[in-house]
Amino acid sequence: MPAGDPLNNMAMARKAFLDQCAPASNVHPIPTETAQPDNPDQSAGRYESELKAFYGAGELDPARPLFDLVLMGVGPDGHTASLFPGYPAIDETGHWVVGVPKAHVEPFVPRVTLTLPVLASCREMLFEVAGADKRAILTRVLGGENLPANRARSIGETVWLVDRAALPENFGG
Repeated sequence: MPAGDPLNNMAMARKAFLDQCAPASNVHPIPTETAQPDNPDQSAGRYESELKAFYGAGELDPARPLFDLVLMGVGPDGHTASLFPGYPAIDETGHWVVGVPKAHVEPFVPRVTLTLPVLASCREMLFEVAGADKRAILTRVLGGENLPANRARSIGETVWLVDRAALPENFGG
């Protein structure tokens, strides 16, 4: 998806905080403009190469996380990043980045996502969950259901920021 497309999250992230808070050399957008737009594996391969070059190694070292912070959300089906329940990408451990041919939820477009081991290579993972429409899925996540959002964890600390509207009824803590 081109950088200017309203469905591409990068323009919003740049405007909201990246351009003001992050050195340009540390911003690595997923290359979504490829010769074959319906081939997310091509973009995934390019992005994996870029991340490995930035990291300076082909294998992740738990003592040297790839990221300081990974910001996450939870989709209505329990997906996070573009790791959807029941998709093989959720169990991928050999690649850092994979293509997702079709999403479970809107927009139903090809996507590129980091794998769980790469997402875990961070000092801190922060989930932000807001709105009453997230209450049902958050109930399932906090109930321990085997969903991608439950499997995404930092090698450091994982923090959940949840507003009152999204918080399940009778949740204590």
